[in-house]
Amino acid sequence: MDENRLGLMEGRFADIIWQSAPISTGNLVKVCETQFGWKRTTTYTMLKRLCQRGIFENDSGTVIVLIPKEKFHQRQSEQFVSDTFGGSLPAFIATFTKGKTLSDEEADEIQRLIDKSRAGRPPAHADIFPPDARVHKSEEEPR
Repeated sequence: MDENRLGLMEGRFADIIWQSAPISTGNLVKVCETQFGWKRTTTYTMLKRLCQRGIFENDSGTVIVLIPKEKFHQRQSEQFVSDTFGGSLPAFIATFTKGKTLSDEEADEIQRLIDKSRAGRPPAHADIFPPDARVHKSEEEPR
């Protein structure tokens, strides 16, 4: 079982916990009975499965989050790009946007994300042309 993927019901179940945690197992059983029509044993089976995958923990009858929803989705996205596009984010974006026109707002938001990702990092070619590189005397232009 891929630890970074959730089936439909696993995802809906996990969303309840992420929204409600910490939550007692008794309350979780009641919510799942109301929302899904599940029996207590079904809720505990699903909880055990997600606890074994390290997403949640049942700590003496209180369910706590070990991996926050945002972190889980980050891992899930990274795994998808890795498995499907050989880890190439540009290949993913090219495929995702093929035949689709981005709105100015979407393009601006993507650019902000790229700029934020680059913040604090040296320019792309800093390792080739470090800022303290000096021109050799023999290479200087004549005056």
